[in-house]
Formats: sequence, C-alpha cells, structure tokens
Amino acid sequence: MKNISLIEGKAVLWFVLICILLCTNLILAKKSVIPAAKIKAGLSLRKENLHQVQIKKITGTVTDNQGQLPGVTVFIKGKSVTVITDFDGKYVIDASSTDTLVFSFMGYKTIEVPVNGNTTINMRLQEDATALQEVKVNAGYYSVKESERTGSIARITSKDIERQPVTNVLASMQGRMAGVDIIQDGGTAGGGFQIKIRGRNSIRADGNEPLFVIDGVPYSSESIGSPGTSTAMASQMSPLNSINPADIESIEVLKDADATAIYGSRGANGVVLISTKKGKAGKTKFSISATTGVGTATRFVALMNTDQYLAMRRQGYANDGVPFGATAYDVNGTWDQSRSTNWQKELLGGSALIQNIQASVSGGSSTTNYLLSGNYRTEGTVLPADFRYNKGAVHYSMNHVSDNSKFRIQFGANYTTQDNLQAATDLTLTAKYLAPNAPALYDADGRINWENNTFDNPIATLQGIFCSKTNDLVSNLQLSYQLGGGFEVKTNFGFTDLQQSENRILPSTIYNPAYAVGSDNSVLYMNNTKRKSWIIEPQLRWQRDFGKSSLDVLIGGTKQQQTTERLFQSGIGFTNNSLITNFASATTKNILNSDTFLYRYYAYFGRLNYIYDEKYIVNVTGRKDGSSRFGPGRQFATFGAVGAAWIFSKESFVSENSFLSYGKFRMSYGITGNDQIGDYQFYDTYAATGANYQGITGLQPTRLYNADFGWETNRKLEGAIETGFFKDQIFLTASYYSNRSSDQLVGIPMPATTGFSSLTSNLDATVQNNGFEFTLRTVNFSKGNFNWSTNFTYSASRNTLLSFPGLAGSTSATRYVIGQPLDIAKLYHLTGVNSNSGVYEFEDVTGDGLISIADKQTLVDLSPKFFGGLQNQFQYKNWQLDFLIQFVKKQAYDYISNVPGGTPYNQSTNLTDAWQKVGDQSLHQLNTAGLNSMATVAYNRYAESDAVVTDGSYVRLKNVYLSYDLPLKMLKEVNCKLFVQGQNILTFTPYRGGDPEFRFSGFLPPLRVISGGMTLTF
Repeated sequence: MKNISLIEGKAVLWFVLICILLCTNLILAKKSVIPAAKIKAGLSLRKENLHQVQIKKITGTVTDNQGQLPGVTVFIKGKSVTVITDFDGKYVIDASSTDTLVFSFMGYKTIEVPVNGNTTINMRLQEDATALQEVKVNAGYYSVKESERTGSIARITSKDIERQPVTNVLASMQGRMAGVDIIQDGGTAGGGFQIKIRGRNSIRADGNEPLFVIDGVPYSSESIGSPGTSTAMASQMSPLNSINPADIESIEVLKDADATAIYGSRGANGVVLISTKKGKAGKTKFSISATTGVGTATRFVALMNTDQYLAMRRQGYANDGVPFGATAYDVNGTWDQSRSTNWQKELLGGSALIQNIQASVSGGSSTTNYLLSGNYRTEGTVLPADFRYNKGAVHYSMNHVSDNSKFRIQFGANYTTQDNLQAATDLTLTAKYLAPNAPALYDADGRINWENNTFDNPIATLQGIFCSKTNDLVSNLQLSYQLGGGFEVKTNFGFTDLQQSENRILPSTIYNPAYAVGSDNSVLYMNNTKRKSWIIEPQLRWQRDFGKSSLDVLIGGTKQQQTTERLFQSGIGFTNNSLITNFASATTKNILNSDTFLYRYYAYFGRLNYIYDEKYIVNVTGRKDGSSRFGPGRQFATFGAVGAAWIFSKESFVSENSFLSYGKFRMSYGITGNDQIGDYQFYDTYAATGANYQGITGLQPTRLYNADFGWETNRKLEGAIETGFFKDQIFLTASYYSNRSSDQLVGIPMPATTGFSSLTSNLDATVQNNGFEFTLRTVNFSKGNFNWSTNFTYSASRNTLLSFPGLAGSTSATRYVIGQPLDIAKLYHLTGVNSNSGVYEFEDVTGDGLISIADKQTLVDLSPKFFGGLQNQFQYKNWQLDFLIQFVKKQAYDYISNVPGGTPYNQSTNLTDAWQKVGDQSLHQLNTAGLNSMATVAYNRYAESDAVVTDGSYVRLKNVYLSYDLPLKMLKEVNCKLFVQGQNILTFTPYRGGDPEFRFSGFLPPLRVISGGMTLTF
C-alpha cells in the first residue's frame, strides 16, 4: 500500500505541474495576442479598383477534417486580391458576384468556387496526395523534404493511427510499411509484438530489435517483467504499451544505411521514430472522443466432437488390448457420453468489452502554443472471469518562439499508468485438450463442479491471477538558438522513468479439494523492475546557399545512461490464503534473481548534405560510438554511410508537359553496428551455489572474461527508383537492398574440460538479408465531392547464413545450415504409415537402419516469402471509408496435440483418419491409450517432421474505418464525427490450426475488435 501511495503521489505531483505549465502558457498566449478589435478576419494584400461591378464583403471559415485551418490563402482568380485566414480559419475578402474564389494551402487540394452572389462561403479542404513530395519527413536529428531524401524512410501519420482500435503502437503499423514485418504475440491484453525491419540480422534472437526514439529520446523496447510471473502470456509485457497511439502525430521507420547510420550502433536493425502531437496557434480548441467496442477470438481449431472423440478413445484401448481403465472417466461411463461441449467457445468464446475516452485542449498564439491531452482505456477479457486491463495517459506539449524567431523551446512529457489483472494460467491449451464430454463447469448450486472428484475443473485455475502495475514517464526538452550566418545551436535533453511491479499468485484453491492441498502450498511470485535513463545531445548546424548549391552541415554529441534494477522473488506457504499477497507472511522466501545493470553510451555524430541545382544530392553521415557493453580497447567504433540521389525529372530531356511528373534514382551504402548483447557480458560473473558451508553460501563462476568482446557490424547497400506520373497521381517506389551482418555475438562452444559450455565472443559468421520493396500510391478519382486513393506495399526478402566457422562441430549444427535462412527448421521426413504396424515411418537419411537426430535433414523455411498491404480510402461529402487488406505468404506449423491420438486429450479432426487394421492405407497412425511405446515414439518424431508444416498464408481484412461528419446547423462552432472501426475483421486462409498470424498454439490468439464512437471538437 505504501508503494501505491507513493505512485499516486507522483501522479498528483505531475498533474499539478502540468496544470501550472498550462496556466502559464495561457497567460503568455493571452498577452501575446493582438486584441480582436484591432485585427481583421483576413489580411488584404492588394485590392484593385473595381468601378463597374458591385463589390461585397465575402466571409467564411476554412476547415479540414480536424477543424479550422489558419494560414490558408484565399484570392480572387485572375486578380491581385489576396487574404489569409486567421487563427480561427476565418477570412473576409471583397469580391463581386461574378468573381471566383481560390482556396490554396500546402498539402491540400486547391479549390475554386464561384461567388454567384453569395456573401458567406465556407470551405472544407481535402489533403492532396500529389503534394506529398513537399512534406517534411522526420529523419531523427534532422528533417528532409520527401522529394530530397536519399535514404529509405517509411511513414504513417495520425490519420492512419487514430482509425484503428489498438493499444500498442506496433499494431497500428501492421501491413502499412514495406519491409516492416510485425507479428502480435497474443490476444492477452498488455502482451508484446515482434518487429523485424528488413529481416533478421543477428543469430541471437534477442539481437534484432530496432531502436525506438520518442520525440528525440531513445526508449528501451526490452521486455519488462519476468518469464516466471507472466507465464500466461505468449511473451513478456511490452513497454511500448506505455505509448498512447492517440498522442502520436507520425511514425517514421528508417531502414537503409543512409537513414540509420547517424544513429551508429543503435541503428543496425532500423530505427522507429515516434513524434507526438504538438499544439497549434489559434483559439483554444477542445476535443473529446469516446469509443466502445467488443473483442472476440478470431479463429478456433477444428477439434473432434463427442462421437469422434469417443471412437478414437475406444480404438486406442482396443489397439493396446486392454480394458477401459478405472480413471478413464470420459469413456468408461462415469461421464455422460451423450454430452458435447465446444470448450474453445466455452472457455475462450466470451466478449471482451473495450472502452476508450480521449480528451484534449490546445491553442496559443503565434509565439507560444500548447497541447494537453488525457486518455483512459479499459479492456475486459474473453475468459469466463472478471479480468481487466486499465491504462491511463497524460500528454503535454509546449512550444515557444521568441519575437525575433531566433530562440525556440519545446517541452513534452508523456506519463502512462497501467493496471493489468489477468489469469495466471492461459486456458487456451486446456480448451483444446479437454474431452468434449467433460462435465459442466458449475453444479446446480452454482459452485465449481468437481464431478465427485473425477474432474479437474479448469475454471478453478482462474483463481490464480497475474497482476501488473506499470508507471512510465517519457519527457524531452529541446532548446535552440539562431546565431546568424546560417548557424544554429541546439540541445536535446531526455529523461525516462519506468517502474513496474508484477505478481503471479497461485493459491491452494486452484486445486481439487480432494487433493487436500492447503495454504501451506500456496505460492507467490514477485518481480519488480525499475528502469531510468537520461540523454543529452548538443548539436551545431550550419546552412548556406551558394548560387545553385545548398550545403547543410550538422555535428553533435550524445551522452546517455540507463540504469535497470530487477528483483525476482518467490514466497511459498502461507498460514491463510488471505495473506498470500503479503510476501513477509510466506513460510519460505527465495530471491530467485537480483540484478542491477548500468549502461553508458557516448557518441559523436555528423552529417553533410549537399544539393546542386535542386536535382543532384549527396548525403554523408557518420558516428563514433562508445558502449560500456564491450571490453577495454573494444568499446569504441566508427560507423558511417553515404547516400546519393539524382532527380532526373528536372533534367531538360524531361519536358514540363511529360506524363512523368517526378523521377529520382537514389543509392546508399554504409556500416552500422549492434550492441544488443546485454550488460556485463564480457566480465567474469559468479552466482550463488545454493550450498551452505559453515554459514557461508558459496559462489561458482558462470561466465569467462573476454577482453576481445566487440561490436557486431552491419553493412547495408540499397538502390531505389521513385517515379510519379500524371502530376503524381500515380507514384511508384521500387527498391533493392542487401544487408550483411558479421562479427556475430554468440556463444562459442568450449571444451567440457574448461568447466564452461560456451564463451560469449565475436564469431566470424555472416548473415545476409536481401530483398525487394515495392510501394504504389494512386489517386484513382478526385472530382467534386468524391475522392478515392489507394496505397499498396509489397516486400519480398531472403535471409541467408553465408558463413559459420566450425558449425558442424558446434551445438548450433542442429539449427543452422550454411546457405539457408536462420529461421529454418531441420525436420524428419515422413514417408507414411506402415500398413502392418500402423505407426509413422520416416526417411533414414544416414542409412544406418536407425532413426536418430542425424536424420533430421529436411529443411523448411518458416520466414515469410513476401508480405504487404492494400489500403483504400474513399471520401464522399461527409462520409469517409478506409480499409486495409493485409497479406502474407509463408509456411507455418499446423496445430497438433502434444500427445498421440487415443489418449484422454481431444485432437484435431485430421486424426479421424487413423489406421485401424493391417493393410489400411491411412494418413495417420493407430490410436493408443498410452501403452504402445512404439506409437508414442513415432508420434514424437511426427511432431518434429515435415508433416506438421503446412501453408500458413493468409489474406486478412486487417482494419476498417467508416465515419460521418454530422452537420450541426444549430452549433456552427462544433464539429461532430460518428465512426465505427474494426481490427482483424475477416481472414481468408488454407491454414486450419487457428489464427495463421499467431505463432504460439498454447496461448490466446489476437482478438477481433469492433468498436464505435464519436468525436466532438469545439
């Protein structure tokens, strides 16, 4: 309780601080705004003397889908009369009834409207896809026009993110970015995601995470919590859940060397830049959005019904030649053999209620603006229990520029608190294994049904709980000053503070009372994680134009420190289950793991960008990194890249009237590094032996010192062409890349005589990723009130292990093959079912007459062959429709039980075709009640054979968004939008093992979410 009070106290302190800052900004904004009486709604730049027609004042308001638009140019066609909309999007212009008004704003379609005697003309502008080449793209330490970038950068904006009912930022990126492969780890709220940018570079599974940067502050994506507490999830909790998707303005993913090399060792696996929303000048604007939705499981496995199951069980006993056992309650008549329950629907088929509310206030003057937003989200569960996931977030942003525009200050803070209560044990595997004629969960009195102690009721396990509380702060401050002469000095400051506590509580009441398990067997697992980091990055920038030449030079430095503390404990035995949350009450207390990690990082970086004649571009970046994770003498390394682009559409041989409106070739090559190996890996380390000698616990060495422990290096090459046709109505990008990662940080096998199995070191192994990426953006129709545009992405890649010295004699020989991908599986080859014995048979590759691990020579590539997405956006008057179709081509493991058919576990309907008698030609071996050891061994080999690999490809209606802007004639200052949205709506796949995206059959798959809501802006 003391910890909770402390957390609440911090939350209150932050809230008070934010309120003080907001009030200060409001006062500053009020003082800096010119009184309304002294300002006209529009600024007339020039007026012509019109004598022959009657001139009237035309007034109106210009808006977009988000609200009023200040700064829009409104002019009379063919005349030099121009005004600019004010902070509220309002304008006043003098025009005649025969004039035509033109509304123009960068990034939006230019619209012409005849006056026709009207005195009020309100206009709503639509985004112009053909103007996207002028959009500034965030490249980390600098921004660049889309048309002038030399690197490979994928981007989505808030308009894509806010249309999805998701809680993790990675979910909003799925299927929308070429080269970015994202897989959800499970449907349990708070779970994680896997992300790979252009394939797997490191042999180590934990060495392929990209760098995440939030408003210039690096954010660790390393999973929090412990595998010992979050066992009900397919993966540990993701810290990225702390980022509220509604607060994000844009996400840029840096992929090639030119884009990532400026981040040095941290950019080997790509960089994900997250920019949060900022305030805008104008009157105070309020916005509130509320949604309510329902989440359900996407797909279930086709399992046997009662008749099929009982037939399988009877065959098993008949094949073993034994009568039904006394404990074979499902088949010996103890349980009702006419009863049939679909346990997947019973245990996982519920509806998770999902509610979300988001509110914000923003505004300010031309020199000071602010944004304050808050979010609260709650998610239920599909399990038959009262579990929930609650998340609250506060986001604040303040920007100020001096009157002479030389000094700028930007401050931002995001504070998130999460309270997650879930089942300690996932029931997904239980729902697949349970006999379809198993008894009801509850008896006639509503109590847990143990069916006379013949039934281990799965509902009782839901009394075991997993609870997690996470509080996360990410803050940033940026100061800059224009020195004159093209020089600008800037400094970024960042601070993050994450604190998490999670418990796994297993009371004795989860067991059948007949077992007489008392509270002295109740168990409490506790894990506490604290992670703090700070960063300082001073920078100096110089820009200068020389005739046709433009030069942009940036130099800077980085100093970062991160401290992580983890404490994992267990308590066993309590006098009463009511005391189980009190660790001090445990009879036996164990410290299972206690670690403190300190990570220090230093760097110097620079960038030189040269543009000649607006069509020849060279970009050179470099960084010298220092990391505390490596041994003395190996802590520093230098990385760099060069990128070049030629905008050939500006050459004289391309006429202005050509159908080719834009064309660019670009190439890049560079070297980045990787230090994702964990802390203190090069040191001698020791662990307690657990043995006590004369009151002293002994220590034993666990790792050998290696002073030569150094960086992984990644060499990246890319070539691309970008072309626009018919004024960029069709825009195509095609790129080829080849990345080679060497000096792999792995465990090199050691002789047993050394006392160690391996030594963590740099292995001269090389991994290559090469592939093609293809993006297409088209404006299919844009006229009047109807607009239709399409975005298409396609990625195809190949991962190859080029070299691995000593592979044949290492422990990795059973996992990897030179010339093959890292994600292969080495499997037995199933040749069929022996028609005489009725058991599975496999190819004897070695020819020694035995089936052993050496015969696992069939290779199956489980990495995607290609993937992508097709997005369509429609707009008709006040209606908007947006949907995304995601597709993946891959192979995957089919669902099979861990035990052979005939045992008291339900099976896939595939196993109904089982061998029964000599001479049968069947796809599956005979059933056994568990006494046929030959069949059991064969089944275990079957589970590791190519027979269980199937087509896991799918096409999924990933996201749908439909909205309607409700016209409120009585409330002209209020914009009201009604919308419905969905995620994981519909899936087309030949895969029968459940959800084709999901990798873990024993955990809850991703949910289908459908929600509706309303947004008010005023």
